Amino acid sequence: MKHILFFTTHFYYLDMFNECASQSVSLKPSTTRLLITFYLLACLLFIFNFYKSKSVFWKKRTNILGFLHSQTLHVNKKLNCCTGILLECFDQLKTLPSNKEGLLYGVPVSIKENIEYKNYDSSCGLVVYLDQPAEKDSVLVEVLKRQGAIPFVKTNIPQGLLSYDCSNPIYGQTLNPHNLQKTSGGSSGGEGALLGGGGSLLGLGSDVGGSIRIPSSFCGVCGFKPTTGRLSSQGVKPVYRGQKAVLSSPGPLAKDVDSLALCMQALLCDHLFSRDPTIPPIPFNLQIYQSSKPLRIGYVESDGYSQPSPSMARGIREVKALLEQAGHTLVPYSPLKVSYVLHELIIRADIFNILTRKKVSTVSCQLTMLEEIWLHTRREINYVVFFYQDYIQETIAYWKRCNIDVLLCPMLGPAYNFLYCGKVTSVLSYTILYNLLNFPAGVVPVSTVTVKDEEELKHYTGCYQDHWDKVFKQAVSGGEGLPVAVQCVALPWQDELCLRFMKEVEQLVKHSRK
Repeated sequence: MKHILFFTTHFYYLDMFNECASQSVSLKPSTTRLLITFYLLACLLFIFNFYKSKSVFWKKRTNILGFLHSQTLHVNKKLNCCTGILLECFDQLKTLPSNKEGLLYGVPVSIKENIEYKNYDSSCGLVVYLDQPAEKDSVLVEVLKRQGAIPFVKTNIPQGLLSYDCSNPIYGQTLNPHNLQKTSGGSSGGEGALLGGGGSLLGLGSDVGGSIRIPSSFCGVCGFKPTTGRLSSQGVKPVYRGQKAVLSSPGPLAKDVDSLALCMQALLCDHLFSRDPTIPPIPFNLQIYQSSKPLRIGYVESDGYSQPSPSMARGIREVKALLEQAGHTLVPYSPLKVSYVLHELIIRADIFNILTRKKVSTVSCQLTMLEEIWLHTRREINYVVFFYQDYIQETIAYWKRCNIDVLLCPMLGPAYNFLYCGKVTSVLSYTILYNLLNFPAGVVPVSTVTVKDEEELKHYTGCYQDHWDKVFKQAVSGGEGLPVAVQCVALPWQDELCLRFMKEVEQLVKHSRK
């Protein structure tokens, strides 16, 4: 068997190259490099299996990892979701016997391209960052290895991480595993596609505005955005630094909630707290995650800013009914000031009003204008900071008045047709709000788009019947059979409670299908 994998993979790649040649396909240099790397990996796998055949450990581990690599290659050929194989994973196998107590012992893990791994690029999809390999592993990769996990592949992202699509000039467009005419979402789109396509068991991404949750929803997997500051961001490469209003957070993606919880439990260890002292030393609270206490759950049908698609709305209704049948208390909840918050703090850019009002010809006038811009910018920054802090406290106070433990919200979906992510930003209100508030939030797939959903979509008008609503309707059309998800939210630092709620939703949906 150990030789069959090599020859299968060997001819698999010869077939890929021959197919490209026969069709006169011109591959990008990065794609060609990736194919060659995969081919060499198959050769190395054969050599390792041959020379280590007398070792039971090596036979089991390399065959498991080799099988997953083979599956990853198959998924990548179809979806274009990987940016590079981490060949050091075979070296890491040698150290595993001394680390059998790691919570992720022997688990292969895929990682988002912007998460630094020693000697590999973290380009963020920008050519300017190519050929600048990381000097060391990110803290999270370091902890994963310490816990016995095996990072084995890096996955695709949008250019600059500035889109919730997944395309860049270096690695190209990533496709949705459920429909090749749809996007995988982003910015952790390679992770969502690889997991949704069955090429990985556990992935590590990052979320700013929905970058874990959107691809999880689009690709039908589970994803979790922890409270920012719960996990280390050292070595998670941003495109621009100093951005404080909408906070980024690294987090896991997986096929089920238990895997997310296990990953969080493994990462929240003494090694993480010692490597990054800025992280509060709060271990994972397994007791909260395993609790079966009935919950008081707020539910959101619409935030009043963007009307959910028919499948999004149906997902909330069905999960709400299941939760009530299970003995939980459901109360309506309306997020505060969503339209004002998104417009004033994120979309509007007042500085351009000054630039468009002023027409200057002399140097002194230009200097005067620059001074006015500086004063205006300072005032705006102060205003944003104070409003942002007040909004968080106001939301928490409202949450407590409602006396709820967790929140059930619509999750953006289903997956878009290509080229629409840059045209529809209003519906990000369902994800970006919880980055702004720094509330932990996760996504659980609960259904698929039905024929009835598609019929109802024909009559979709949105909240305002404006351009945004019309474009969103076009973006999600043709989604029959695609995954439908819901979003689970908790207060800051209550990550375990959020995961517990996600697990409850997952189990109830699973049992309802029997």
